[in-house]
Amino acid sequence: MTGCNTVHDNLLQEAVRVVLPTQFGEFDVTAVEVRPGRVYLALARGDLSTDEPVLTRVHSECLTGDALTSLRCDCGIQLRLALSRIAAEGRGVVLYATGHEGRGIGLLNKLRAYVEQDEGADTVDANLRLGLPVDDRSYIEAADVLRELGVASVRLLTNNPDKVQGLEAAGITVEGVEPLRTAAHARNVGYLRTKEQRLGHGDTAGEELPGPAAPPEAVDLLGTVDPPADRPYLVLKYAQTLDGRIATGVGDSKWISGEEERALSHALRAACDAIMVGVGTVLRDDCRLNVRLVPGASPLRVVLDSTLRSPSEALLFGDLSDGAAPTVLLTTERSTEADRQRVRDLGAGIRVLPEGPGGVDLKAALKQLRDEGVRSLLVEGGAQVITSLLSAGLVDRIIVGTAPRIIGAGTEAVGDLGVARVTDGIVLRNRSVHLTTDDVVTAWDVT
Repeated sequence: MTGCNTVHDNLLQEAVRVVLPTQFGEFDVTAVEVRPGRVYLALARGDLSTDEPVLTRVHSECLTGDALTSLRCDCGIQLRLALSRIAAEGRGVVLYATGHEGRGIGLLNKLRAYVEQDEGADTVDANLRLGLPVDDRSYIEAADVLRELGVASVRLLTNNPDKVQGLEAAGITVEGVEPLRTAAHARNVGYLRTKEQRLGHGDTAGEELPGPAAPPEAVDLLGTVDPPADRPYLVLKYAQTLDGRIATGVGDSKWISGEEERALSHALRAACDAIMVGVGTVLRDDCRLNVRLVPGASPLRVVLDSTLRSPSEALLFGDLSDGAAPTVLLTTERSTEADRQRVRDLGAGIRVLPEGPGGVDLKAALKQLRDEGVRSLLVEGGAQVITSLLSAGLVDRIIVGTAPRIIGAGTEAVGDLGVARVTDGIVLRNRSVHLTTDDVVTAWDVT
């Protein structure tokens, strides 16, 4: 590969080839120096030199998203999704383009742009305020490297029409565009919408990109995420039957809702900083509390467990060594030091908090989470936790999936709130409704 003249009269130099084992399987990695100090990494599977278009992702370097899992963008999720798609197909390449940090403005300037965004600018205006281009990337070098790998035509994994045009202008035939849709987070939804509305992402030749995605209504169902100073913005989410039950009389709750409603629930998880349940939910459902049904990041997992009854074999402990979201148990002095050490040995965190009427003091628990940077919290149960939070006036938003089932006697979502008159009940406003194939999802602000 040495000594190849490129379109722009630079010299490509193959630096090294090596097999790289990853969580998505083995990739043949070729490092190519496109000019002194600028290296592109090609992670390939299969024979790229055949006439068939190659499934390809040209991925712009993003240290904060790719390595540090920043939720300001969706870059890291897109990178892992692309590697997974190519591994599943058995043939393709991810071309990792160094020097593209921050759409070409570099790491320090990208961080400076983040400061501007924190002061109200969107991702476009932040660059302009700093006197920087909105997008300073070129795809000429990427096209050169692809040609040297034997790639003449591609099925491009992207949402960015400029990337399509840039590669085609540099001589790479784009036979098709396949999107990399990700679930929006409350922290990056503005960034994603700016890319769509001002940079044209998600639109090619005037047509919306097809493909699997998280339900677009998920983040909208959260409402306006504006956390108080002393606790996270708190959203209650549960699925119930038409007659208001979240479980049967013997505790069975799988599955009340349909698959689309469950995917929406996972998108809501991906949109929040943390998800919280009571220990009863862990004991009854053995829940993972992660994101599996949509392409998104799993949030921090929080369990209210005043005496540390969560069993060591619980699924939410099972993947803590696999790069999953951390698990934290909020407990009280009633738990033993032996149980606290048992949980720590499993890889989970322990926070010892004051005791409240039903276990862990809820206000202390929420303040602890807010102090640790949790700005949005999704609570999925159980009934005791739901009732206690509503009674204490700690809920900002409630989202309910209602399934077309009637089961009669069973577990109610909300227990006794001490309401004697209808006019004293909790008032819900600003209704939002989403229909799935089977279920009706409604959301309200709690006033």
